[in-house]
Amino acid sequence: MSNDKIPLNSLIKHCLALLQIMPVFLGVCFFFLKPVSAYGELLITKADENNGVAPIARSLETLRDLDHQSWQIVAYRSSYSNNEVVLRIVGYPGKLRLDHPTDLLVKAGRREWVLRDITLQNPLLASDGRQAAAEFDLLPLLTALSNNRPLRFELLNAFNELPVPPYLVREWRSLLELSGN
Repeated sequence: MSNDKIPLNSLIKHCLALLQIMPVFLGVCFFFLKPVSAYGELLITKADENNGVAPIARSLETLRDLDHQSWQIVAYRSSYSNNEVVLRIVGYPGKLRLDHPTDLLVKAGRREWVLRDITLQNPLLASDGRQAAAEFDLLPLLTALSNNRPLRFELLNAFNELPVPPYLVREWRSLLELSGN
C-alpha cells in the first residue's frame, strides 16, 4: 500500500519556490496591464464625415458623496444647443428618484452658484421613467471660474455634499475651450 502523504520538507520547498517565482509573475502582469489613471476620463471622438454628426467631447468620472454613495458625473457639450455644456449626474435607479426641476447648488469657498436643471430638455431623460439622472447647465459655472478649484455640490433629496476635485474641474474647463467659448 502506497503512502499518498507529501513529506513536510517537500511541501516547504515547493512553497519557497512559489514565493520566489511570484514577484516575477506579478512584474510581468503589471508590465502588460494598462495603467489606471487617477484622473477622470476625457473622451473626444471624431465625427463621421458621411453622416454629418458633430464631434463629441465628454468628461466621465465616478465620485462618492460624504455618505459614501457613488454618483456618475458626466460633462459634455450639448447636441441640442451649440453653446451649452451639460453636467449629468446619475444615481442608481431604484435607490433614487429626482424631481424636476431641482437646481444644483455649487459651492467653492465662500462663492456659490445655482445651476439650472435642464433635464426635461433632453428627450431621452424626459421619457425615462427611472428618474435617476439629472442634467444641469454647466456653462455659467465654467465661465465664472478662473482656476481649477475644488467644488462641493448639493442636490436636494439626493446628497448634501458631493466633493468635486480640481482635476475634474480642469477637464470641464477644457470642454469649454473645445466648444469655442
